[in-house]
Amino acid sequence: MLTFRLIHDGGLWIADNGNVRVEAGTLPELDRKLGLALGRSKQEGGPDRIDVRMTFDNSVIPKWMRQYSNHYFNRVVTINLV
Repeated sequence: MLTFRLIHDGGLWIADNGNVRVEAGTLPELDRKLGLALGRSKQEGGPDRIDVRMTFDNSVIPKWMRQYSNHYFNRVVTINLV
């Protein structure tokens, strides 16, 4: 399983793990773009799918709101490598 930091900058969702950075206007588009980015690095005979954990970085939202948001933004998705 790969782990990515997930943020929203007010316009785009951004997933970043230090090696791969993907930006998109919607979460489904982010998943698709992540599949494309990870698929380019897929090794011969490697898996066609990979589980990805996206943990929202709460430091980008106001402190008073963090108590309500933590469980809304963490996600685990299975990405089809394209």
